[in-house]
Amino acid sequence: MRNLRNNEVADRRSAAADAKAALLNAYRAAKENAEPTRLAKQAERIALVKAREARRAERDRLKLEERTRLEAKAADEKAASEAAAMAEIEARKNAENARIARVVEDEAARKAERDRRYAARKARRA
Repeated sequence: MRNLRNNEVADRRSAAADAKAALLNAYRAAKENAEPTRLAKQAERIALVKAREARRAERDRLKLEERTRLEAKAADEKAASEAAAMAEIEARKNAENARIARVVEDEAARKAERDRRYAARKARRA
């Protein structure tokens, strides 16, 4: 009976080993059969990644162009506002100089009129 039991165990072990070997062979065969599909899927994924990177690069380029355009526009606006401010300052300075010139001319005219009256008075007395 003891020998019979060992044979049963040995049979079960060999059956398990055979089943394991059959599973391994089936796995290898399925892997070989799926190889072209796997390669195709891998190529598709690589193509998707390249397309995604190209879109990202295009987006980044457009963002950079937009940022550059906005910076240039801001610089132009700043230059224009500075020019307008300088023109306003210059106009105020010119207006102030003109007002001062008018005041000086008016003062000179009053002095000339006063000197003329004084000279006329002196001429009448003499």
